[in-house]
Amino acid sequence: MQYRILFLDTNHPSLLSSLRAYGFTCDEDYLSSKEAIQNKISIYDAIVIRSRFKIDQQFIEAATKLKCIARAGAGMENIDVVFAEQRGIKCVHAPEGNRDAVGEHAIGMLLSLMNNLSRADKQMREGKWLREVNRGYELQGKTVGVIGFGNMGSAFVKKLSGFDVKILVYDKYKTNFGTNAFEESSLADLFNHADILSLHIPLTDETNYMVNDKFLSNFKKPIWLINTSRGKIIETSALVKNMECGKVRGACLDVLEFESSSFEKMDSGKMSETVHYLINSDNVIQSPHIAGWTFESHEKIALTLVQKIKDTLID
Repeated sequence: MQYRILFLDTNHPSLLSSLRAYGFTCDEDYLSSKEAIQNKISIYDAIVIRSRFKIDQQFIEAATKLKCIARAGAGMENIDVVFAEQRGIKCVHAPEGNRDAVGEHAIGMLLSLMNNLSRADKQMREGKWLREVNRGYELQGKTVGVIGFGNMGSAFVKKLSGFDVKILVYDKYKTNFGTNAFEESSLADLFNHADILSLHIPLTDETNYMVNDKFLSNFKKPIWLINTSRGKIIETSALVKNMECGKVRGACLDVLEFESSSFEKMDSGKMSETVHYLINSDNVIQSPHIAGWTFESHEKIALTLVQKIKDTLID
């Protein structure tokens, strides 16, 4: 049987070439409107998308032949997975492909923040040689709290384990996963002991604005906060409030509450004054949702999806 796959976003070329080598018919449409795509989606057995637009119930209902929705990335919040699976459509993604990139990026941001590297670099370029104001902190001896022990959280923990830190991991949906390298923890233990908190959880109704003023007030010590998951997990106004009072010592933010759903830009219509605080603070390191966006992960995501699409359509 000849299966037909529609590519809605550009990807690493190995994804397209590998699927064609397996005999799949692969079409590309990177410019048409969602409405135009929806009008022709009924002829396709699978689609490959990053975050170009939301795959909602109306779109899924029009996709009468669809057997597979493949997301070239990790998060699935732009796809109505429950409705798709109710209609017999398998939804696959590729967190295995960019988990190492995310783990490295999170550690890189943290080291930069704790050692004032961004500020010191800027000052050096301005001809300023300032040592004492850029005195940093060591990771060694700190307690790092991690929320979420999926692909991203486990990769971060693995890479962090060589820094001589105590690692406490909380995952609401997993038990008995602790090892000699880290401790399975309760959320209460994280609140009581963490010096650093790193978030590795998907965006769901449960996690939307999970990190708010009440959440941050529970920490017994001032913390450094890392978010490489999704921006709307943190309520930005609460983060700023707690930075201003010293409850949060600094923040590493690869994602922001005010990103567009496609992750390609900031949604300026929804931005608040809190963003200006983040931009102007020396205690914030930001990047434009690129933690998992390496040359290596680009290819690894593609190769991961090739196998998952093949298994879904053929096996």
